Amino acid sequence: MNKNYRIRQEITQNQLKIEIRETNINDFESIMKVERLGFGYNKEAKLVADLLSDETAEPIISLLAFHNGEAIGHILFTKVTFDNKENSPLMHILAPLAVIPTYQRQGIGGMLIKAGIEILQEKGSKLIFVLGHKEYYPKYGFTPHAKKLGFPAPYPIPDEYGEYWMVQAISEDGLNVGKGKIKCGNTLDRPEHWRDDESDKI
Repeated sequence: MNKNYRIRQEITQNQLKIEIRETNINDFESIMKVERLGFGYNKEAKLVADLLSDETAEPIISLLAFHNGEAIGHILFTKVTFDNKENSPLMHILAPLAVIPTYQRQGIGGMLIKAGIEILQEKGSKLIFVLGHKEYYPKYGFTPHAKKLGFPAPYPIPDEYGEYWMVQAISEDGLNVGKGKIKCGNTLDRPEHWRDDESDKI
């Protein structure tokens, strides 16, 4: 986690005054609480804890949203590369995004996505990937069926769920920086993170 705040934004959303800022080392317990409450199980919290200390996932963007001083949402972006290629442009994956239940469906997740994209653009990242809800993420610029655009997921995704694997270009040359299978940092590059198995959610 970054030692210094990268951004500090105050946004009014649905009459809620929301602050978004980059996390620091003192935010760890708040991040874990948001991840556990947001998902209702421990898998994502453990994943985030491991990713935050994974050097192969850097540069990492980790943001918290606050309301009245309470952490209510968290988003994490980690680096990805093209598999089996010596040189890759700077690219990231969004995983995971969590908002605690009492603040869901109020636009908090979208605010976190937009804030994260702004920072990634400043860093020079070209593409963002996500494996997520096909109705939700296209609202924020993601295009379904990333495999059909030349970006297979790290692990095979059944064709009937292909539209859940998405990509977004966040630079003018984003979709033209190369093609290839995506490789995540070591923590996320494991099959259990690429399947929907209840046994993993403990």
